[in-house]
This record gives sequence, C-alpha cells and structure tokens, in this order.
Amino acid sequence: MADHMVICSGRSTRQVAAIAQKLLDRLKEAFRLTARAEGKDVGDWVLIDTGDVVVHIFRPEVREFYQLEKMWQEPARPPVA
Repeated sequence: MADHMVICSGRSTRQVAAIAQKLLDRLKEAFRLTARAEGKDVGDWVLIDTGDVVVHIFRPEVREFYQLEKMWQEPARPPVA
C-alpha cells in the first residue's frame, strides 16, 4: 500500500517511457531515491513504486481501459422515493 497515488498519461509508448525515465532520474537526483519501475520496456503502462507514492503512467487507451480513477469515485446512490 502507498500513502499517495499519481495517475498520468503520455501520448505514445515513447512518451510514457520518457516520462518514467525522467521521473526516475529526478527522484534519484533530488531525493537519492531508487524507485522500482515495471513496464518501462513496453511503454503502455509504467508503474513506479517509491514506497510512499505509487505513480501510474499510461497511454490514453490503456488508461481508459483500466479506469483506475473509478476506484475512488463515490458509489451511485439509489433514488429517494
């Protein structure tokens, strides 16, 4: 589990991989933090785990398919009679 989750998109597999690499580089430079990353070679969905923060970087089609934002959506309430 993490304290925070960040969800963002890149326009292509190349951009998703570039965003992930730049974030990993900055985490290392600024915080001396070596984060774990999964999916960077494919570039459809990269998950970066820093411990307290998990970052998801998606291509738009993949983000739409998984719809992680719905995990925090308020449930629909039945109409009041």
